[in-house]
Amino acid sequence: MGVMVWGPLAQEMLTGRVRRNQENTLIRAGFVKHVNDERRIDVVERFISLAEEAGMPLTHLAMAFTTAHAGVTSALAGARTMAHLDDVLAGLDVQLDDDLLDRIDEIVPPGTDVGTLDQDYMPPALQTAGLRRRRAGERAAA
Repeated sequence: MGVMVWGPLAQEMLTGRVRRNQENTLIRAGFVKHVNDERRIDVVERFISLAEEAGMPLTHLAMAFTTAHAGVTSALAGARTMAHLDDVLAGLDVQLDDDLLDRIDEIVPPGTDVGTLDQDYMPPALQTAGLRRRRAGERAAA
């Protein structure tokens, strides 16, 4: 069975265009709340710092994280321009090590959203990091 996930860039939140104390140029910012949600912007800022520390664009971190998950067979990015598509595709060649994946999990723990998620069932992959990651040599998209 394969799983196709959508929105690895979190509805443009992980493009780097949404920043604290900077003008938000996204058209949707005027009519959707999540783009202006302070909790989400805090998380975005932490991911931006992590990506910079790892020496990669935020979009590459987001795509590499998505495809590192053992259950993900493809990701639907929704690029609107060739430049966006080229950027997203370049992120598929990035492999994240376990330390970086653990740091991402610290920012947003597995099985949660930036907000509260009520969840009674706890899938094994949320409890064991190795079950939600491809093996180290298999993390780049094929």
